Amino acid sequence: MQKPITQYTKSGRLSIAYQVFGSGHTDLVYVPGWVSNIDLMWKNPELTNFLRSLANHTRVILFDKRGTGLSDRVTELSTLEERMDDIRAVMDAVGSQRAILFGHSEGGSVSALFAATYPQRTVSLITFGVFAKRAYAKDYPWAPTSIERQKVYDMIETSWGTGHMDLVSLAPSKANDAVFMEWLASYFRSGASPTAALVLTKMNTNVDIIDILDTIEVPTLLLYRTDDIDVKVEEGRFIANRIQGSRLVEFPGSDHLFWVGDAESVLDSMLQFISVSHEPPVHNRVLATILKMKVAGLDKKRAVYGAEIALELQQQIRHIASEKIAQYRGRIERDSASSYTATFDGPSKAVHCAMELRSALEELELSVCQAIHIGECVRNHSHHLGGRAIKITDDVMSMGSWGEILITQTVQHLLSGAGIETKAHDVIQTPSHRKMEILAVKEAPDQYAANISSQPYYPIPSARNHSFLENVLQSIEDHLGDELYSIQVLCREVGVSERHLQRKLKSITNKSPNQLIRSVRLHRAKELILQDDRSISEIAYHTGFNSLSYFTKCFKKEFGVNPSSMNRS
Repeated sequence: MQKPITQYTKSGRLSIAYQVFGSGHTDLVYVPGWVSNIDLMWKNPELTNFLRSLANHTRVILFDKRGTGLSDRVTELSTLEERMDDIRAVMDAVGSQRAILFGHSEGGSVSALFAATYPQRTVSLITFGVFAKRAYAKDYPWAPTSIERQKVYDMIETSWGTGHMDLVSLAPSKANDAVFMEWLASYFRSGASPTAALVLTKMNTNVDIIDILDTIEVPTLLLYRTDDIDVKVEEGRFIANRIQGSRLVEFPGSDHLFWVGDAESVLDSMLQFISVSHEPPVHNRVLATILKMKVAGLDKKRAVYGAEIALELQQQIRHIASEKIAQYRGRIERDSASSYTATFDGPSKAVHCAMELRSALEELELSVCQAIHIGECVRNHSHHLGGRAIKITDDVMSMGSWGEILITQTVQHLLSGAGIETKAHDVIQTPSHRKMEILAVKEAPDQYAANISSQPYYPIPSARNHSFLENVLQSIEDHLGDELYSIQVLCREVGVSERHLQRKLKSITNKSPNQLIRSVRLHRAKELILQDDRSISEIAYHTGFNSLSYFTKCFKKEFGVNPSSMNRS
C-alpha cells in the first residue's frame, strides 16, 4: 500500500492535515500522542506495518493536531477542547458519522474526553499508555513530580529531537537500533519546533481528566505494558476502575510506543475488540459543560422606568444571551426574565461566553452572577436536563457575588492552554461527599471597551467566531494583502487593548501579535504556492510582503525551505 495522500480540512480558521485509507466498514481515528507528522509515520517500517494491518479491518483516519506536524502551526498551544474540534472536523471531512477512537499516550486524554462528550459519534474507545493526569498528587502518585517534569523541560530546551533527549525510555527494546532512533528523533523534530514541544509539554502537566472518567459510557479497551517507564501500568488500573465496563489488558515489556516490542499482541487485542459488534446505544447521559447565569437590576429598572421599558430590556437580554450562546455553539436549556441555563460541548467555550455576556450586560447597567461546571447530565424523555452536574452548578451559583464568574476545579483542569486565569474562591462538598475547589475567573470585566479608554473610541465589534483566537485570525485574513495593517487595527476589530492583546496571544499561541500576523501570512502564502499559478513575487505581495527578499527570508525561517523549492502542482 502506497503512502496515503495528505489532505487538509478547516477546524475553525486553522488547516488540519489528515490521511484516510483502508477497506474496513468501521472507521478508526488514530489520535497520536504529544507531537506527530503523518507523512513521516510512513518512514518507519514497524509503524507502517501496524497501520496497514489496521487498514485491513477498518478505514483508518490519521491527522496532526493543530500546531504540530503538517497542520497549521500559527498556534503552539491547543486546549483539549480544540483538539476535540480537530477530531470532529476531520471526521466530517471524510464523512465519518461514528468511529472507533484509538488514542496513544497524550492522545488518549482527548480521545476519552471526546468519547464522553460525543458518545453518539463514538463506536468505542481504545487507548494505549494513556494517563489521567501528568502532575504528582497523593491520590495519583504515579504521575511525575515537579522535579521530574522540570528535567523533561530542560531536555527539550537543550536537546530537542536528539538521542540525548532520553528517547530510549520510549522504546527500550530499540535502544541499539541506530536507524530507528534516528527516525524517532527526526519524527519529533518534524512534528514540532523546540518551543512548541516545550509549550505542549508544560500544558500537558496541567491536564487532568480524572473527574470525567466515570462519564464514559462507550465500550473501552485500555492497553498498557507492565514496565512502561513513561506511563505506569498502575495508571491504567486506576483508570479502568473509573470507566464502567472497561477492559484492561497488560502486556509484558517496557516500550511506550505500541508499534515496537511485541506489537503483534497489541494488534491482536485491538482487532479482537474491534471485531465485536457495538450497536449504537441510546445515550441519555452525556458529559456537558453547564453555564448558569442570574441577572440583577431588572426590578430597579421596572420601578424607575415602568413595565414597558422593563419588558423591552428583558427582550434585549434574551437577544444578547441567544446570540452569544449560539456563537459559542451552546444551547439554551432554560430561561426566564432573570436567569439562564445553557450547555456547551467544552469548558473554554462556556467561560469565554460567560465573559462576553458579562461585558454585554454591563453595557445595559445590569450585573450578572455566573457559575460553570462540567459533568454528567441526564436528558429525560421530555428533553429536560437534569443530573448531578446541574445540582453542583446550582451550589456553585449560590456562592457567587454579582459580577463574578465561578468555575469548579473540574472545569479548570480542562482549561489548560485557554489563556484563562483563575484565583481560589471556596470549597464545596459534592453530592458524592467529595470536596471540590471553586475558583473565580480573574479576567477583568472591562476587557473590551474599557481597556481602550486611553485610545480613540471604537465601537465594540460583534464577534464572528467562537473563540478569541479565531476572531484574531479572521481579522488578519481579512487584511491579508494590506501592508499597512497594524496591531492597532487588529485591536480595534477584536475590541481589546494592545496590552490585553499582547498578553492574551502570548498565553494562547506563545507568539506576539506581530509574530502571529507574519505566521498567518506565511502559511497562506505556502498554500497559494502549492495551489496557485502566480509567481512567488506575486504571492508575496498578495500576502502583505512588500519585499521579496524579506518574504524569502521569513519563509525559510518558518518552514526551513525557500519558497522557490516548494513542489508546485
